[in-house]
Amino acid sequence: MNRTCLNSQHIELGGKMVNFGGWEMPLNYGSQIDEHNHVRNDAGMFDVSHMCVIDIQGNSAQDFLRFLIANDVKKLTSKGQALYSCMLNESGGVIDDLITYFIDDDFYRLVVNAGTTEKDLDWISKQSEEFDVSINHRTDLAMIAVQGPNAISKTYQAIPGTEDICRDLKPFHAVLIGSLFIARTGYTGENGFEIILPEKSAEFTWTMLLEAGVKPCGLGARDTLRLEAGMSLYGSEMDEYHTPIESNLNWTVDFTDNDRNFIGKDFLEKQKLNGVISDIKGLILIDKGIMRSNQKVITDEGEGKVTSGSFSPTLGKSIALARIPSISKGICHVEIRGKLTAAQIVAPPFLKFSK
Repeated sequence: MNRTCLNSQHIELGGKMVNFGGWEMPLNYGSQIDEHNHVRNDAGMFDVSHMCVIDIQGNSAQDFLRFLIANDVKKLTSKGQALYSCMLNESGGVIDDLITYFIDDDFYRLVVNAGTTEKDLDWISKQSEEFDVSINHRTDLAMIAVQGPNAISKTYQAIPGTEDICRDLKPFHAVLIGSLFIARTGYTGENGFEIILPEKSAEFTWTMLLEAGVKPCGLGARDTLRLEAGMSLYGSEMDEYHTPIESNLNWTVDFTDNDRNFIGKDFLEKQKLNGVISDIKGLILIDKGIMRSNQKVITDEGEGKVTSGSFSPTLGKSIALARIPSISKGICHVEIRGKLTAAQIVAPPFLKFSK
C-alpha cells in the first residue's frame, strides 16, 4: 500500500483510512457532510499528494504537448497559465484528464490522476520518442489543495509571504517560486489554491494550515464537492471507451488550428460532424432516494446509466451525472432498489440550482 508523506498526520487527526487505488487515504475525519459544508462555507484542505506531477522540458516541449493532448497549449501565452485537457488514444478515447501549466518556453508541468500514473507515464514516454523533450516524474513533491471562500486568506495567514506572491494571481494561473508552486485551481467549485511543494516541507505546511483554521477533509467530501460542481471523474464520466464529445467535455478539444495534428483528432472530427448518440447530463432526484453509480436511467429517448451519484449536502437532495441519450430532456426515471424514481434532467453544474 502506498502512503503519502502526510499519512501520519491523517491518522493522528482521526482519519478513517481506506484503500484508494493502492493508496492509503482518509475517507473522512468523522463527518463527511461537515467537511463538505466547511469547504462550501469556510476553508478545507485535502492531501492530494497521491496525484502525479510530471515535468516536461526541452526545445520541443510545446510541439510535443500540442500533439499529446486535445486542447492546445499554444493558447497559454503568459507564464503560469494553466489549461485543462484530455489525453486521448487514436480512437479518441480518454486515457486521462489533466492540467497543464506553462512554466517557461521549454518547461511545462502536468498534473495527472493517481490511479492512471503508470499508464500515463508509459503513454507519454512512448509518444515523446520523436520529440526533443525530457520527462521527469516528480516523486519528491507533495500536494495540498486548500479550498473554500476563506481558503485564500487562510493560506496567506498560514504561509508567510504568499500574499505578496499570489495577490494578483488569476484563476487557472500558477506561480513557481523556488520549489514552491501555487496554483489557483481546484476540484470543488470553490476558490482556493493547489500547492505543490517538497515532501520535506509538507508536514509543516499542513500544520500551519491547521493552526490557521483550515479543516482537514477526506475523499468523501472531495467527491460530493466535485459532483455538485459538475466536474467529471476519470473512470466514471470518461474513460478509454468514450471520447470527450461523448463526455460533456467538448470544450476541452481545440480544432481551431487546422494544421495542428493531435492524437485522436481524425476520429473526433468525424464524431463532431456526425454527432453522438449519448453523452453526460445532470440529474436531480425529485422523489426520495439516493442515486448511485451504475443504476439504470430510463428516458423518453432510451436507456442509460448513472456514472456518479450521491446526496448533495448543498441542495439537500440526491444528484447525479449520467450517460444517457444526448437528446434527452425533461423528466426521466432512475431504478433505485427495484423502484423507478423520478428525476429532472439538467445541465451541470448543480451549484446554480442551490439558489
